Amino acid sequence: MGSASHYHPPVTTPRKVSAAAARRFMVLRHGLAPPRSLPPGPDSVLAVVARLGSLQFDPLEVAGRNHDLVLLARIEGYRRDWTDALLYTDRVLYETYNKGLSLVPTAELPYYRIAWDRSSRRHDAGSFDEHAPLVAELLDRIRADGELSSTDVEPRAAIDWYWRPTNQVRALLEALGEAGVLGLSRRAGNRRYYDLVERLFPAELLAERREEHDQLLHKLLSRFRAHGLLGRAGQAELWLGLGRAVAEAGDPPWRSRIALRAELVEAGEIVPVEVEGTKGERFVLAGELPVLDAAEAELAGDFGPGGHQPAAAFLAPLDPFVWDRELLRSLYHFDYVWEVYVPEKKRRWGYYVLPILFGDRLVGRIEPRIDRKAGALRILGLWWEAGFDPLDAPGFVGAFAEALEAHRTFGGVRRVVMPRAHAHRPFIGALREHLD
Repeated sequence: MGSASHYHPPVTTPRKVSAAAARRFMVLRHGLAPPRSLPPGPDSVLAVVARLGSLQFDPLEVAGRNHDLVLLARIEGYRRDWTDALLYTDRVLYETYNKGLSLVPTAELPYYRIAWDRSSRRHDAGSFDEHAPLVAELLDRIRADGELSSTDVEPRAAIDWYWRPTNQVRALLEALGEAGVLGLSRRAGNRRYYDLVERLFPAELLAERREEHDQLLHKLLSRFRAHGLLGRAGQAELWLGLGRAVAEAGDPPWRSRIALRAELVEAGEIVPVEVEGTKGERFVLAGELPVLDAAEAELAGDFGPGGHQPAAAFLAPLDPFVWDRELLRSLYHFDYVWEVYVPEKKRRWGYYVLPILFGDRLVGRIEPRIDRKAGALRILGLWWEAGFDPLDAPGFVGAFAEALEAHRTFGGVRRVVMPRAHAHRPFIGALREHLD
């Protein structure tokens, strides 16, 4: 089952877990107890990836790219160039499709190449055949001259492509990347440069093949690794790329999530639990049962998660911590929708709003925007959950100030601009004392 696999005796009787212990467990196992507790440097990036398995990539840079925000919440003084070097220079991480486009360890490539193989079959019978001369031209240019971006080639007529018509060159380079013929050499902003995969990855790694069953099993385990407390169901996005819950007629039985999950339980990889206030069984990595024990033991103490005073962090919209929206509602009483794809008039909060974590509670939402031209981190909106008063919560103002300062430093800007809403004036007044 790959590098993350360790055998544990199977446990089939669900362990009962209180809601408070489950909340504490989540911040402990996510490296958020307290936030930004890992030391600065690329080794900490690798430590987060080793714990979570994969990080979702999204190119929007309103407040920082999604994976950068995931890392910023866990690593002191996080800098994006650490991850970029691991991806495009050292190549110990690479981009592939897991739960959406994701960053995963390059060593696990044989367990993720199913995405290449499936895309290759689809494009071979479609775009590669229909646009064969241009495919050949692009590959010849890359073989002769090295990496290539879509802007290096004279644009051709647009073709229908996923969400909208797209220049043929851009579409076919993307398709060749999806099929594993090309790989991502680097990114310059949102511009992607492609090269032949054999120039980017070791030959022995490309030659290593795993059965489809083993790849799907590894990918399913990666979802439990990333989140830490997934259940049997949940929204469809949780299981992208893993096929159906139940195998179709004629398929081998293992080609279903239900059968694969049963294998993980039988192999002792995941353990069922029943969490107070949530429906159905959920699953914890067997290797993280000591973390669950620690969470339960901590609740008797006077300190916050990890034995520290509660601290604050702004969570990325695709942070694995917030993947399961139903769990957020039942365990945290927090209804979170990432509204970038919601029409503006229908948004309840804002375009790029992040949950605010304080200790092991989700206490509000913030809409930060990095304005490098003005040298400012602008806070466009700030909302507190019902029943939470930021001025009454011991230590919150200082913790929030530290989270703001971490985000400002990450953005490389000089100042923080807070919203002018009258309702926030007392809090902002208290906050400025800490920021100053």
